[in-house]
Amino acid sequence: MIKSLRRIGAIAQKEFTQLSRDRTTFAMIVMIPLIQLMLFGYAINSDVRNIPIAIVDLSNSIAARMITEEVRVTQVIEIVAHYDTPAEAEAAIVAGKIRAALVFPENLPQRVAGGNTVAQWMIDGSDAMVSAALLPLRTMPLDLERGTPPGSYRRSSPTFEMVLFFNPERRSAVNIVPGLTAVILTMTMILFTSAALVREREQGNLELLITTPIRPIELMVGKLIPYVLVGIIQVAIILGLGRVIFNVPFEGTLLNLSIVTLSFIAASLALGLLISTIAQTQLQAMQMTIFILLPSILLSGFMFPYEAMPKLAQTISEALPATHFIRLIRGVVLRGATIPDLSGDILWLLGFTVLVLAISAKRFHKTLD
Repeated sequence: MIKSLRRIGAIAQKEFTQLSRDRTTFAMIVMIPLIQLMLFGYAINSDVRNIPIAIVDLSNSIAARMITEEVRVTQVIEIVAHYDTPAEAEAAIVAGKIRAALVFPENLPQRVAGGNTVAQWMIDGSDAMVSAALLPLRTMPLDLERGTPPGSYRRSSPTFEMVLFFNPERRSAVNIVPGLTAVILTMTMILFTSAALVREREQGNLELLITTPIRPIELMVGKLIPYVLVGIIQVAIILGLGRVIFNVPFEGTLLNLSIVTLSFIAASLALGLLISTIAQTQLQAMQMTIFILLPSILLSGFMFPYEAMPKLAQTISEALPATHFIRLIRGVVLRGATIPDLSGDILWLLGFTVLVLAISAKRFHKTLD
C-alpha cells in the first residue's frame, strides 16, 4: 500500500510540474473563472432598460410632449430618433436601428379628452424580452392638461395600442432558433479550426507542409474552405427544422441569408485559425475556444437583450462576431431586412476576417522560420 501511494504521489507530482510549465493552461485555470465571474456577474441583467425607440408625433401637441416625457422617465426606453411618418419608423425597426416607435395621431388632444386610446406602440416582437419590457407601458397614469386654467390638471390613465411586429404571439422559439444558429456556428467553426494547425503539428504533417511552396495565407484559406460547407449545412439544418418543428417564419431571401451567413462563417473560421497559431496542443485550443464561446453565448444578445447590459459589457460584446451575426440573422429571418439595412454589421465581419487572417498568416510564417 505504501509503495502504491508513493507511485501515485510521484505521478501526481509529475502532473503538477507539467501543469506549472504549461503557461497557457495554467493561465486558463486562473483567468477563466476570474474573468467569467466578474464579467457575467456584472453584465447579465434580465431587467431591460434603455430600449432604443423613436417618436412619431403627428399631432405636434403639448399632450404628445408631456406623454413622451412621462414615458421617458420610466428609464425603460431611450429616445434615439424622431420620424415624420409611421412608415419611416417601421423601416427603422426592420433595419434594427430601433426596437419600437411611439406614434401620436393627429387628433391626440381629442383622444385624450375622450379617454380613448391615445397613441400606438409599434414594437419589434422578434425579441421576446424586449417586447415584454414594453408591454407594461400599455397603460400608465399621467397628468395632462385639459384646457383648464394654468396649474389645473386632471389625473388620467391613457391607453396605448400595442402592435407587435414579426412575432405577435410572443413565442420564444421565434427568437431562440435564429440566435441558436450563431451559437452553434461559433462553437463548431472555432472548435474545428482552432485545432487545425495544432493537429498538423502533433501528427507530424507540419514538417511536410514546410517543404512545399505553399504560402501561409494560402494554407489558411485552403483550411477554411471545407468548413464553409460544414457551416452552410448546419445553418440549413437549424433553420429548416426550426421552420418545420417550431414554425419559425422566414421573411427574408436566401441570397441575403447566404451573404450574412458566409460573412460570419468566415469570421469564425479566421478566429479559430488564429487560436490554432497560439495554442501548442489541442487541449489548449479547446480551452481557448471555451473562453470565447461563453461570452458569445451570454453577451451577444442570444440569452439576454443587448440593451440590458451595462455600457462596458456592450463594448466587449461588440468585439464578438456572434453579436453582429445575431443581429444579422434575426434581421434577415424574422424582419426581412435587406443587405443595405445590415451593411454595418456585414462590413464589420468582413473587416474582422481580413484582419485576423492576416495576423494568423504572419504568426504561422514566424513558426515556419
